[in-house]
Amino acid sequence: MIENPRSARVKAVAKLSRRQTRQETGLFLLEGPQAVSEALAWRPELIEELFVTPTAAQKHAELVVSATEANLDAEFVTEDVLDVMTDTVTPQGIAAVCRQHPTSLKDILAGAPRLLAVLEEVRDPGNLGTIIRAADAAGADAVVLTGRSVDPFNPKVVRSTTGSLFHLPLSVGLELGTVLSQLRAAGMSILAADVKGQDLLEYRESGALAQQTAWLFGNEARGLSVDDLQLADGAIRVPIYGKAESMNLATAASVCLYESAFAQAASDKGAVR
Repeated sequence: MIENPRSARVKAVAKLSRRQTRQETGLFLLEGPQAVSEALAWRPELIEELFVTPTAAQKHAELVVSATEANLDAEFVTEDVLDVMTDTVTPQGIAAVCRQHPTSLKDILAGAPRLLAVLEEVRDPGNLGTIIRAADAAGADAVVLTGRSVDPFNPKVVRSTTGSLFHLPLSVGLELGTVLSQLRAAGMSILAADVKGQDLLEYRESGALAQQTAWLFGNEARGLSVDDLQLADGAIRVPIYGKAESMNLATAASVCLYESAFAQAASDKGAVR
């Protein structure tokens, strides 16, 4: 059991909360039973180390069994050690060190994707994590982050994805113009979410949402620049029928992604008939 919160090993894990350390090591920290369970179920090969308190091991015995079946040894740590290792105020007794796993845009396009989320300068970790989770739920094929967006392996992003980080590919680091030119060459329609765009309901009625679509989402405060909008095939706004001044980026992204998912599912059903 690891008992010393000041040991070099504990400090090395704690440093993964820093972007520079994550960049240097290619590792990131995963916290909590839900996220670790998803990693064990979908990408166990990415887990380098697994740390569990004795109390958590009893409470989540099935997780320890899953780790053993994946040839991973869960190492016992004290509550104090886990407090130092993790980024949360109240850790839930389980943490893991994982390898980062970005996917190249070329590999994503090789799978002939039908629905993508492209994020330009999305800076809020909670928003990014929620959008990744929403993209996963809507059945999107991947999430593409430009070089100016927040690190998807930031602990706050990882926590807010609640495991979706292991369900769909993430591409990171490319510039927006490069991304969109490659998507267009692959035959995808690029729709920018913008408050001055065409009403989503009107666009839905055109039937175009059933096409291969990449939704483009911009910065939380500024949205997309004029130059960015010109790179898209069209701009769409989510209508607000109540008195709200605006809509949270992650909420708007969820609506847009699900609108495409609904249209594509309906198209598939019609094709089967």
